[in-house]
Amino acid sequence: MPHFTVVPVRDRAQSGYDSLEGINSVDHGDGGPPDNQDTVSSDGHGNHKEDHPFLNSPDEKKKDFYDRNLALFEEELDIRPKVSSLLSRLVSYTNITQGAKEHEEEESAEASRRKTPKSPNMGTLMGVYLPCLQNIFGVILFLRLTWIVGVAGIMQSLLIVVMCCTCTMLTAISMSAIATNGVVPAGGAYFMISRSLGPEFGGAVGLCFYLGTTFASAMYILGAIEIFLQYLVPQAAIFHAADHHGTDSAMLNNMRVYGTICLSLMAVVVFVGVKYVNKLASLFLACVIISIVSIYAGAIKSVSHPPEFPICMLGNRTLVRDRFDVCAKTVIIGNVTASSQLWDMFCLPGNASNAQCDDYFLQNNVTEIQGIPGLASGIFKDNLWGDYLQKGEILEKDGLASVDSHSTMEHFGMYVSADIATSFMLLVGIFFPSATGIMAGSNRSGDLRDAQKSIPIGTILAITTTTLVYLTSVILFGACVEGVVLRDKFGDAVRNNLVVGTLSWPSPWVIVIGSFFSTVGAGLQTLTGAPRLLQAIATDNIIPFLRVFGHGKANGEPTWALLLTVLIAELGILIASLDMVAPILSMFFLMCYLFVNLACAVQTLLRTPNWRPRFRYYHWTLSFLGMSMCLALMFISSWYYAIVAMGIAGMIYKYIEYQGAEKEWGDGIRGLSLSAARYALLRLEVGPPHTKNWRPQLLVLSKLDEDLHIKYPRLLTFASQLKAGKGLTIVGSVIQGNFLESYGELQAAEQTIKNMMDIERVKGFCQVVVASKVREGIVHLIQSCGLGGMKHNTVMMGWPYGWRQSEDPRAWKTFINTVRCTTAAHLALMVPKNVSFYPSNHERFADGSIDVWWIVHDGGMLMLLPFLLKQHKVWRKCRMRIFTVAQMDDNSIQMKKDLATFLYQLRIEAEVEVVEMHDSDISAYTYERTLMMEQRSQMLRQMRLSGAERKREAQLIKDRHSLVRMGSLYSDEEEDTLDSPLPENVHMTWTKEKCEAERRIRNNAPENFRELMSLKPDQSNVRRMHTAVKLNEVIVNRSHDARLVLLNMPGPPRDTDGDENYMEFLEVLTEGLERVLLVRGGGREVITIYS
Repeated sequence: MPHFTVVPVRDRAQSGYDSLEGINSVDHGDGGPPDNQDTVSSDGHGNHKEDHPFLNSPDEKKKDFYDRNLALFEEELDIRPKVSSLLSRLVSYTNITQGAKEHEEEESAEASRRKTPKSPNMGTLMGVYLPCLQNIFGVILFLRLTWIVGVAGIMQSLLIVVMCCTCTMLTAISMSAIATNGVVPAGGAYFMISRSLGPEFGGAVGLCFYLGTTFASAMYILGAIEIFLQYLVPQAAIFHAADHHGTDSAMLNNMRVYGTICLSLMAVVVFVGVKYVNKLASLFLACVIISIVSIYAGAIKSVSHPPEFPICMLGNRTLVRDRFDVCAKTVIIGNVTASSQLWDMFCLPGNASNAQCDDYFLQNNVTEIQGIPGLASGIFKDNLWGDYLQKGEILEKDGLASVDSHSTMEHFGMYVSADIATSFMLLVGIFFPSATGIMAGSNRSGDLRDAQKSIPIGTILAITTTTLVYLTSVILFGACVEGVVLRDKFGDAVRNNLVVGTLSWPSPWVIVIGSFFSTVGAGLQTLTGAPRLLQAIATDNIIPFLRVFGHGKANGEPTWALLLTVLIAELGILIASLDMVAPILSMFFLMCYLFVNLACAVQTLLRTPNWRPRFRYYHWTLSFLGMSMCLALMFISSWYYAIVAMGIAGMIYKYIEYQGAEKEWGDGIRGLSLSAARYALLRLEVGPPHTKNWRPQLLVLSKLDEDLHIKYPRLLTFASQLKAGKGLTIVGSVIQGNFLESYGELQAAEQTIKNMMDIERVKGFCQVVVASKVREGIVHLIQSCGLGGMKHNTVMMGWPYGWRQSEDPRAWKTFINTVRCTTAAHLALMVPKNVSFYPSNHERFADGSIDVWWIVHDGGMLMLLPFLLKQHKVWRKCRMRIFTVAQMDDNSIQMKKDLATFLYQLRIEAEVEVVEMHDSDISAYTYERTLMMEQRSQMLRQMRLSGAERKREAQLIKDRHSLVRMGSLYSDEEEDTLDSPLPENVHMTWTKEKCEAERRIRNNAPENFRELMSLKPDQSNVRRMHTAVKLNEVIVNRSHDARLVLLNMPGPPRDTDGDENYMEFLEVLTEGLERVLLVRGGGREVITIYS
């Protein structure tokens, strides 16, 4: 009766799981670590790593491993978590909070003591809509929109607004699609572009977006200083003009001084604490809203009670109103008529009857018209079309009587004139910054309760609102304000009042003060955001020289980035002109928006599996339309600024590409490259390449040592010199063993080969296979490497050094088998002999020659290879010599002429020489060498071990080495007879017949030796040896000092019994030569004389 042992199943499972690596009996009670919170971190190389909820962490709770219902999957629960565990981790998954909010919490002592992060709770209104409004509305609305309407007219102003706002709306649609396709961490637009188009595009456009934001801060500061010096405190001006010619330069110098002071104060505020800036954001937004509401209120009030802002006209010319008190030539003081201040300005002192006055002043009347006629005045028709001005042109009103007359230049300062030449393109560049700021919502995605819902709705609503405000403002300005007042940029005609302020209600000061605080607030916001954008780019580590800007204060404040931002903003301050700075930042913002549209279009067209945005109302045609509009607006506003901006982005792109940004962000450019590669491969499948397009596509068979290092790296060096980065290069190797057990070695070998390829500058791919026999692995590589039309047509392998001294015949057998396989596959073959003597990439041959010994025509490989080598700097100065062999019945003189003509038609420069080989008797040396070769082969055959001894030898080898061994290409392969695994112990059974056979073998040894000594060599072997010896003598005589000798490689014998003799022939053929390249064609022409 059998005995049974009862084993508790639970105990066995428990002990089994306790033995698992990483699972320890640790009590996670109250004192244990808290539950994991998923965060986004960085690996130090710029790649964002997430403690992703889809992957199980090492410290997963032990109860996951003990679920009895999942016993079938218990071995994989450490890498494939249960669905319940996945869902619980997804629920608790939160993204890192964005913007300055986390810095405020770190600065607060209370926030630093919190153990759980505050969950995002901002909705669409507070999180996206209002921040976008604050960023879109800005200085252009208050300081330049009235001027744009006056110069361009209502119709063209509406066209400008529609163009710019349509561009931003299409960009917002594309941005909404990208922003709702997953979580957008810090960086906003930069993150979206870089993760969609790759690090090169991301870095280039990210820096352009940073420069645009930095120049925006300069523009806001210049706007605030303009309001301060022109409308708030004009007395604060430091520089004053001596005459009207110096007015502009004095104003620019005042802007520079006060702008630098303001920038410094703002930088101190941002450095001290960002939380103060964020707390004042609501106040600044309130100022903007109140100012806009006051404009609408004033426009409505102007229907019945237009504000009193008279303008003084001399003829049809507009006069600067603050230069005089009464708009008249004479005034009545008591009962006496006296000259006015205006008279004194235009006339020399004296009696009114005979005074010397300006001719235009005498012939034209002084009139006063209403500057703000109001909505009901019908001025809308007069302002419908534009009136573009040249620099210095006086503002004139059509319809007023005027007598043309000469006016002296000394009175030019009395008139209101244009400070710059205007055009439609200029106005587009100046207005576009007022449509930017649409990225504010995406930058705050971490603070939103539902970012994928709030970002599209809030951004599109904000753009719609601002577009309606701009359109209605254009119409209201054109319908309420006199045209010459609209064209008066600085309000000189209305006593230096802000033009938009003249329309506002209840007072112009509402607009002046509101616009001042709104521009200051916008400047602080951009000065806060720009350093963080630069810090995000620096943290990604794609631009090496920006790494220092990724560091900051202990709480994460980007101190160094803030310093650089201030320095760049100072450049904009030194320009000192709002009208010149605005087009600069327009370029950078337009380029950023262009690539946002491109990113959406690329992702949509590629249909990548991960492209699943929640925002559905997008289409690739809209993205391409937005991209086209961005490009058009860039060149419309300023073609030279556009070229400069694109040049900067291009240089940054090439710099990142040159530095090698090894980031894998799943970007669309990778998908685009894949689609392009697929298309190209399908095109290549149409047929084989034409002879004109043929170049060696290499499969380099490399040998690895025991440490998985390439044994002969000069093989890769020579491949790189031959290819020079063109075409296909595959470096292949074979690991002997079992794939399941050797996968780790395979990955290590691939990494080693890739590193060596980088060192030797080999542009290509590596392929490592695991096979039970090295010979089989090589055959697999020859058959399966490459894809479609991108397959290798040439195999390069090393020479089996030391094959004569080795008792193991597998080394040269593998070599010959590879030669046969390449021939069967119609592939060309190159065997560099003495490859360790080949030059490195750092060497230069100042002289010498590359000698080609053209024995038989083999497709023209011997002609093509030296030409390709001479393209590389190592071989460039070597001259090319071609030798061919003439027999007794050949005309060597005619052969030389024909060969020279052939080379001329091939466009190859080379020296030609024909070597005559006379028939001669076989020398005793040749006979003796052949005899020694055959005796050695016979001896090795007789010394082969018996079957039993081979098994014992195999057992010793197995005991001495590990089961998984590194295979070399030519020496470590197992014999064909060792296919099946050997038993641990070999039991030998001796029968009488086996014993007698063993005794006969031992007794016949002397007889075998006598046969060996009386052996006569085979005549065919003697003839082959004779050819090898004679050719070697000629080659050594002519090419002993050549830098490289290229030689036709004879084919292996059809009978495998002569394989060892074939190796001896090759050795004799190449004796005495330092560098030899044996070449064997693939059976097709590779060079042609035709164009």
